[in-house]
Amino acid sequence: MIVVGPTGNQHVPSDRPYRRCIVVGALLVVHAGMLGFLSCRTSPSLMESAHMAAGLYTWNTLKFDVFDVNPPLVRVLATAPVVMCDPQYDWKLYSPLASDRCERQLGSAFCEANGERAIQWYFPLARWACIPFCLLGAYMCYSLAGEIFGQASGLCALVLWCFSPTLLGLGATICPDSAAAAMGVTAVWGFRRWLLVPNWPRAFTSGILLGLLPLTKLTWIIAFPLWPVLWLVWRFRQEDSALFIRELAQLGTVLVVALHVTNLGYIYDGSFRPLGDYEFVSKTLGGVDDSKRESPPITDNRFAGTWLGKMPVPLPASMIQGIDTQRYDFEWGLPSYLRGEWSDQGWWYYYLYALAVKVPLGMCVLVGLAIGVSFLVRGYCASRRDEMVVLAPFLVILIFVSSQTGFSHHLRYVLPIFPFAFIWMSKIARAFEFGHRKLAAVVVVAMAWSVGSSLWVYPYSLSYFNELAGGPKNGHAHLLNSNIDWGQDLLYLKRWLEKHPEAKPLHLAFNGAYDASIAGIEYTLPPTEPQPGWHALSVNKIRSRTKEYEYFLKFEPVAM
Repeated sequence: MIVVGPTGNQHVPSDRPYRRCIVVGALLVVHAGMLGFLSCRTSPSLMESAHMAAGLYTWNTLKFDVFDVNPPLVRVLATAPVVMCDPQYDWKLYSPLASDRCERQLGSAFCEANGERAIQWYFPLARWACIPFCLLGAYMCYSLAGEIFGQASGLCALVLWCFSPTLLGLGATICPDSAAAAMGVTAVWGFRRWLLVPNWPRAFTSGILLGLLPLTKLTWIIAFPLWPVLWLVWRFRQEDSALFIRELAQLGTVLVVALHVTNLGYIYDGSFRPLGDYEFVSKTLGGVDDSKRESPPITDNRFAGTWLGKMPVPLPASMIQGIDTQRYDFEWGLPSYLRGEWSDQGWWYYYLYALAVKVPLGMCVLVGLAIGVSFLVRGYCASRRDEMVVLAPFLVILIFVSSQTGFSHHLRYVLPIFPFAFIWMSKIARAFEFGHRKLAAVVVVAMAWSVGSSLWVYPYSLSYFNELAGGPKNGHAHLLNSNIDWGQDLLYLKRWLEKHPEAKPLHLAFNGAYDASIAGIEYTLPPTEPQPGWHALSVNKIRSRTKEYEYFLKFEPVAM
């Protein structure tokens, strides 16, 4: 198309929007391809079988009491295509007691009942069903960063999401952490749109998105009090009383719609049950004596017989029981590992340390640059209100999770902060718009370093550690559990064994929720003292608190 101006000059419209669409689309396709490839190549992680069993149990019974410490949305969507494949079920180990935590046993039973087909077909199928969550999160990072800081920042945030090794590793599972990150940034995007132009359609949309948040991760229950606080700060010194009252009514609608959506996700199972009718195991809700831990746990209810006990709880019963079970675990504590040391409790700085060793160093450079320009250079920061909307969820989640020091196991617990970090640090990409060439060059180098570091480790993204930590080979000296070895490499071991038929007989210590023989691997357990032979061990087993296999640290592995 050619446009002729009033002076007769011909102006060819810029094709930059089309180019930008092509770049965004290409990045999303690459991201989906990387996740899809990982979904096929990696074996089910330690908790994936539990999520699979819990999701299938819900489809079969319309109940939500299995694995109630995690909400049902992600696993129900993930297992929808699996249900249509008519897999085998084994519910003999089901227990109605939340404290029994029967999800792992059910997960192992599912894998045993379906054999290698479960690993080679059912889990990849369920993982593919979760890829849209990651694509949504990627696009929302691009959209929100672009709206706040500009198009260059939007592309920067998009790249950071698409090539984050942690998001790639967890996004290729059916665990809810990446979905919780994606829905978190989506809900903030929707709420900000309402804050900018408060009207009823946007209020309803924001309410729906807010209601979906606790259906992905219980941590997001904090969004219900956070949203009103953000609105009050946003509307500080509001002088128009009529406008204030109308927005207050719309905010109430946001919260009511959100409560309805959250309850609808559990099909209102046990909703509005009086608080005094529950049986709690935690000291926080049950008032249980914590002088000794018994099995099964003692149940009680500190609210029974009080006026609070007569109050109906506007949340599903399984969600309340899940919160209670999670509190019980944090109150008692679990063995935790950090930097080669074991503890019966966690550390408040665990997640800060985990971020320091798990985040690519190029991204750390971008964080430093973003902090620098925020305080030293004018024009890079957005309005205070927009900065608040991005930083508040980041800080609230990080502080809340870090304060739960009963145990420290997984960086994934703070994965919901990642998109907000990407968006906030993307302000540094304004250097391209401002013509600050030297700074822009540094940004390009840092971005390339971050992406290259991630791709160098791919497809072993879940075990990524940055160069300062010594990379994946030295990662076990810093962190364990899902941060490095969650049972995801069993299929890689199988392929290695096929190329090395001489590696028999094999001694194997596998960190998984099912027997490795299901994958077609013949093995016996490794000896507890040095003996010649072929030995394959998960680093979680080598670094375990029992130290039965610690002697393997003295040997140089032939493959990792």
